[in-house]
Amino acid sequence: MTKMKIGFRTLKTAVGVSISILLAQLLQLEYYSAAGILTLLCIQKSRKQSTQAVVSRLFACLSSLLFSSLLFAIIGYHPYSFLVYLLLFIPFCVRFRMQEGIASSSVIVMHVYMHRGIEPAFFLNEFLVIVIGLGVALLVNWYMPSIDKELNRRKEEVDRLISVILKEMAAYLKEGYTLWDGKELLQLGDELQQAKRLAVLDAENNLLRKTNSYESYFDTKRQQYEILERMLPYISRISVKMDQGIRIGDFILEVSSLKPGSSTAHLRETLRAIREYHKLLPLPETRHEFENRASLYAVANELERFIHTM
Repeated sequence: MTKMKIGFRTLKTAVGVSISILLAQLLQLEYYSAAGILTLLCIQKSRKQSTQAVVSRLFACLSSLLFSSLLFAIIGYHPYSFLVYLLLFIPFCVRFRMQEGIASSSVIVMHVYMHRGIEPAFFLNEFLVIVIGLGVALLVNWYMPSIDKELNRRKEEVDRLISVILKEMAAYLKEGYTLWDGKELLQLGDELQQAKRLAVLDAENNLLRKTNSYESYFDTKRQQYEILERMLPYISRISVKMDQGIRIGDFILEVSSLKPGSSTAHLRETLRAIREYHKLLPLPETRHEFENRASLYAVANELERFIHTM
């Protein structure tokens, strides 16, 4: 049996809806329960999304309040009035990018239809219902728990997987065989996808921060992942153990042990020396030797790109 779990967003929604209804009821507003509905519709995953939702719904609700009041006063309070209203109001919302506020504004329109009249007191009542519902949603959603711990854990896991992949590549070049099944490469792709999602969420929860180091970090790791994907076929084509391959294998092993943020100047110099050594070698005598050395040359090119991302 699956254990029921109450998430943080669910808890915020329940608290926010209760506060909205309580405030509207204390002010003795008519249709006070609608404040809770507006809050319910505005709870989002991040501060940025919540702010956008509140702004969009605020304009949609106020527009619908004025538009429906005038329309119903002209054509009457009849069921078919909703047909005319929606045919006109939905394109209006889409035109001004307020379509996510259509459902919220419909709550206000129902009040207009049931009230059947244009009065200052009614407009004030609806305005307060809107402000309370959307305002509480914004305030409740402004608190977001820190996900730095989870992001740092993902950073460590991504670095570990990249190191394992590099070490397995180095082992193949140095020993001529490996029992590696490549699962870490698949895990790395999944890990980066989830980490990127969390990094974007972190950026949306920190609107005042100009740059997001996590997002930038995982973008860089994504580039490294793509380089490793390109390197793997070249390495797998190398069918014999060669001195050049051992040298590149030792170099890859050195890259795998480098800590993030460390200087890469010595790696550039080492790779340059390896390339110079390859230039001094005699030309390949067979097609097989040529293909193996061509694959090593392609691996060296990808390694140079990899170092540039570090």
